[in-house]
Amino acid sequence: MDKRTFLKSLGLLGLAAVPSAYGLEKWIDLHSHIPPKTLAGDEDFWSEIRAGYRLKPDYINLENGFYCMQPEYILEAFIKNIREVNYEASFYMRGVQHERKRENVERLAKLVDCNPDELTITRNTTESLDLIIGGFPWKEGDEAIMAEQDYGAMLNMFKQVAKRHGVVNRILSVPNHPSSDEEIVKLYEDAITDKTKLIMVCHMINISGQILPVRKICDMAHKRGVQVMVDGAHAVAHFTFSLEELDCDYYGASLHKWLSVPLGAGLLYVKKKHIPNIWPLIASGNVDEENIMRLNHMGTHPVHTEITVSDAIDYYYTIGPKRKEERLRYLQRYWTDQVRGKTGIILNTPEDPERSCGIANVGIEGINPKDLAKILMDKYRIFTVGIGGQNVLGCRITPNVYTSLEELDALVEALMELANG
Repeated sequence: MDKRTFLKSLGLLGLAAVPSAYGLEKWIDLHSHIPPKTLAGDEDFWSEIRAGYRLKPDYINLENGFYCMQPEYILEAFIKNIREVNYEASFYMRGVQHERKRENVERLAKLVDCNPDELTITRNTTESLDLIIGGFPWKEGDEAIMAEQDYGAMLNMFKQVAKRHGVVNRILSVPNHPSSDEEIVKLYEDAITDKTKLIMVCHMINISGQILPVRKICDMAHKRGVQVMVDGAHAVAHFTFSLEELDCDYYGASLHKWLSVPLGAGLLYVKKKHIPNIWPLIASGNVDEENIMRLNHMGTHPVHTEITVSDAIDYYYTIGPKRKEERLRYLQRYWTDQVRGKTGIILNTPEDPERSCGIANVGIEGINPKDLAKILMDKYRIFTVGIGGQNVLGCRITPNVYTSLEELDALVEALMELANG
């Protein structure tokens, strides 16, 4: 079978009848006795999950890290929510939206394990973390620590507060293959001075997929009187964790990524004691300085996206957090284990399975990352994104639960062919 015929046949699976929510629950119940790690490699099980997505047959989508499409179950719920808001119009906006938002906040808080009074819904990670960076009570000469591998939007916000408030930014570089957690912690510790006020750290580095030892960094920083802000853009609904256990001061995430909420939803966590100290991005009528809702006033906005957070959480719990985590880790290891150590292939993601999950980054010697992404798309019909710089040179590969092993075999075949000249 040639590659184009293969791709079209994969796409037709996505156009098949979508399992109902009841049918999906029944299917998962039939497999509930199987441990998540064992079920991760059961292709019959995951093919049924795949059938719940409408997949475009023109290419293999291995760029779910930017935006995870919704399965048809969530998409249909989203459309229903749009109709509901449109039907009730101003009545909904004036009388219902705040109660619904509170319900979704409580469900999100339970998902990430924190107090609902410390969490609010934003539009994305950038808004969440830029709100903290821009609203932090900076004084001239204060210092902040971050890594060159951190997301550009947040680094740009730190540059802005440097110009505006005289903040000094100390930038370090995280190694792609650390020898231990302690090596990473020491990098941040060595950058601290008596003027350091805030450290920004990725929970999962977006360009390489490396998971950092956040709790250990927080413990170290707090002993030195320094607060920690965590970029969790790729962590929520990707792998399981607890904000209570991380003990960070601030946490931001995008819900349109691994939770598969429609575009326009994120979350912000602020430890209760810090809420009064942060200036809102947009002034709110809420005068209670200890109420986190004063930090995310955004005026009239598409509330139907917020409503759908609950539907996405339902779907996530139906699949099962540990089942999803183990499947994503299995998919990443399936293809990386086949190419790791091969001549001409560079893996920028740690080999230790505890230091990564579904995301990995791969490069080919002698090929620019953007050129590699173009070749993979034009020649092999595999959609990825090229990452150049920040000690990482390659294409970020981000499969999702609907990704098949046949699609990853196509990636491996392409990489081996390119590495061999």
